[in-house]
Amino acid sequence: METRVALIGIVVENHDSVEMLNALLHEYGKFIIGRMGVPYEKKHVSVISVAIDAPNDVISTLSGKLGRLDGVTTKTVYSKV
Repeated sequence: METRVALIGIVVENHDSVEMLNALLHEYGKFIIGRMGVPYEKKHVSVISVAIDAPNDVISTLSGKLGRLDGVTTKTVYSKV
């Protein structure tokens, strides 16, 4: 199955959703290349970037599930290859 590299940008405004967010990332862990999270205390948000190498449907499913969490916003950028 063909895969693509993508970056999922995540902004967490509701820290009560972090447990479910981490559970989803763990569930899709075999596709994740790397992850970086930065808490931004001044605005009370966390900014997370997740690099992923997976089929298109897996990437969009994960991004959609993350974006449906309360207080979580996502945006996905795909590589051209």
